[in-house]
Amino acid sequence: MTGTKAIIETGWKLDNSYARLPKSFFTRLNPTPVRSPKLIILNYPLATSLGLNVQALQSNDGVAVLAGNQIPEGALPLAQAYAAHQFGHFTMLGDGRALLLGEQITPSGERVDIQLKGSGRTPYSRRGDGRAALGPMLREYIISEAMHALGIATTRSLAVVTTGESIIRETEQPGAILTRVATSHLRIGTFQYASEWGTVEDLRALADYTLQRHFPDVDTDENRYLFLLQEVIKRQAVLIAKWQLVGFIHGVMNTDNMALSGETIDYGPCAFMDAYDPATVFSSIDIYGRYAYGNQPHIAAWNLARFAETLLPLLHVNQDQAVKLAQDAISDFTELYHSNWLAGMRAKLGIFNEEPQDKSLIESLLSMMQKYHADYTNTFRALTFDKPEDTVLFGTTEFAQWHELWQVRLGRQQESKASSHQLMRNSNPAIIPRNHRVEEALEAAVKEEDYSVMERLLDVLSRPYAHSPEQADYSTLPAPSTCRYRTFCGT
Repeated sequence: MTGTKAIIETGWKLDNSYARLPKSFFTRLNPTPVRSPKLIILNYPLATSLGLNVQALQSNDGVAVLAGNQIPEGALPLAQAYAAHQFGHFTMLGDGRALLLGEQITPSGERVDIQLKGSGRTPYSRRGDGRAALGPMLREYIISEAMHALGIATTRSLAVVTTGESIIRETEQPGAILTRVATSHLRIGTFQYASEWGTVEDLRALADYTLQRHFPDVDTDENRYLFLLQEVIKRQAVLIAKWQLVGFIHGVMNTDNMALSGETIDYGPCAFMDAYDPATVFSSIDIYGRYAYGNQPHIAAWNLARFAETLLPLLHVNQDQAVKLAQDAISDFTELYHSNWLAGMRAKLGIFNEEPQDKSLIESLLSMMQKYHADYTNTFRALTFDKPEDTVLFGTTEFAQWHELWQVRLGRQQESKASSHQLMRNSNPAIIPRNHRVEEALEAAVKEEDYSVMERLLDVLSRPYAHSPEQADYSTLPAPSTCRYRTFCGT
């Protein structure tokens, strides 16, 4: 452990309430030291909001903490155990290359997890080396920060450091460690682990901890565990709707990758859709399209049903009654998701009020976009600025008829055209992390140690609703290619 003075000046104020759960939920373990850590990128605004001293974080002691070479005061590093349905198959898992240092208590009194990703082997590594490559860690940094800027609940990235060591994947790659910040790392898979290998009292302890951590407002007169289920369902309905509204494809919606906080977690084979197509898949291992864009709401419901199953012993002493409570709660997800999605789509079209025909209007537009391979983001941006000629739909009879219906619909609401325009500006991003732009930034960083491409990309992505001139270059589509874009699980 390093000298106390330097660590205190950095601003770490750590606790680890998770370590007070039953010991079966985790393994105490220190990170594996690395040879020569070097800070590649530091998230200044996030660091400041966490109460950390940016200058101290960039010092040798600060970087040593971010690399796992030093343990800050108050930290209690541990690897979390969890299980998962991975592509529908149940298995035992855990933090195979990550360690939870603890929970930072922010200046506003919030408690957030600080996790090192790529920090070495754990008892859950199986045959893995416990390390991570620079490219995937920078990818998570870029995409998670872009999601945050888009207003979507997400884990965030505080820093990436290189380790001075190489790791072997398909090729030899520079090693790196990401510092991830999350409201918590409690997952559906955490409850599946407790349900499968723990006692009912272990399960109750985990549920009570989750309620205390994320849902402290539960009424003691309520069925607190039903309340937990209902609140998790609500948060997931909001989250998945927001994914769909910006064309985000997670790529690996296994139950261990669904956080109970309602944050997007684990940016492995994720990507953003260009041409609108519900069947879009980017992950190289999703050969049957289980986690395709259009399937994401259905998979979320399936995963939530697995969560509900784990809670059955807590919902009611009578098994049949417990099942009935769980089924009723899960059945609400589809309506909750759809209402969130529909409200978001109305906003993307400048519509303030509700009419029964809105769903048909929206679905007609999406059907045309799919038919003509229209870019999802740029089509809504063109509509925002009343430039339909900028879309591939322009000139077709179908679009002309749809556009007239849309204009009539806007005319039936009290709000002004200017108000509708502003609503659309606020709901339709000018830019997303285009896959080719992300790859361009990663290639420059990994192969040439040129981080300027990534820094420029992060800058424009930090203001997705600015619709500024400098964002224009980042909204262009990639050159035509006969090869479909593929992403890989490597984080």
